Amino acid sequence: MHGVLLVDKPAGPTSHDVVRRIRRALGTRDAGHTGTLDPAATGLLAVCLGDALKLQRWLVEGDKAYLATVAFGASTTTEDAEGTVVERGDPSALTEAGIRAALAPLTGEIDQVPPMYSAVRVDGRRLHEAARAGETVERTARRVTVHSLELGSLGPVGPDGLRRAELAVRCGKGTFVRTLAADLGRALGVPAHLGALRRTVAGPFALEEALPLEVLEQLAASDRPGLLSRIIPPAEAVSFFPLATVDANGAIALSRGRQLSRPGEPDGLCRVVGPDGALVAVGEVKAERLRPVRVITAPVVAPAPGAPRRS
Repeated sequence: MHGVLLVDKPAGPTSHDVVRRIRRALGTRDAGHTGTLDPAATGLLAVCLGDALKLQRWLVEGDKAYLATVAFGASTTTEDAEGTVVERGDPSALTEAGIRAALAPLTGEIDQVPPMYSAVRVDGRRLHEAARAGETVERTARRVTVHSLELGSLGPVGPDGLRRAELAVRCGKGTFVRTLAADLGRALGVPAHLGALRRTVAGPFALEEALPLEVLEQLAASDRPGLLSRIIPPAEAVSFFPLATVDANGAIALSRGRQLSRPGEPDGLCRVVGPDGALVAVGEVKAERLRPVRVITAPVVAPAPGAPRRS
């Protein structure tokens, strides 16, 4: 079981809860996700299994896409629907044109202050730990990238006094969509929070390829081969890197930390695939030399004919 399993996370469990349930369903300890979703959020969670855990550092860097519901008319302590309402306002005067105009300054490279209820560490302590202790910590704004913010629809004011807008968000690593929702409300002069969130894209993976968590658990018990066939091989999981192929001797050399000559190849990271199609390493070409950055699968080396075998 080496590769990436795509899960459609339900609302309720934490991302770690999902990973724990997958470990139990598959009978493995080697599993980890590539980007946290809040408990109330749903959608795509990419889970690395086995040797694919070595790819997390690259998979977590990918852009994310979300469908977000912004609830105008109330702000909360957590900037989402899980928190306590701290301010109310009248959202009836909002217009689609006004919201689109307010979205423009929130797009591109922007400075964003992490919310108190988050896993961001300040002086070695997670912010949500301080928040639950009733403390407010001084936070430094971080530079994040919001590639696009598009308004899908704007509903009427509901019986709860809230008016909900549907947004499509595409952003880079470390962006808090609930902070975008709260900042959008501030820009419009109406308190707001994130009402719901569903992740549709994480790096190279799309929600359409994911299995609902409960279905995954059922398949693990009733059709294990069918479930295992849904695991994306490591070489395919990092298909965004250029391909470099090596023969058996080259695969063995790279797995031992040696460099290979690669005349004519451009500098940069690449995925190195052996003769069996397996991902040997994520490598880097520099000055026509290929070095292993991270060995993924060490080739099995058969003993030479007549060589003594170890007992």
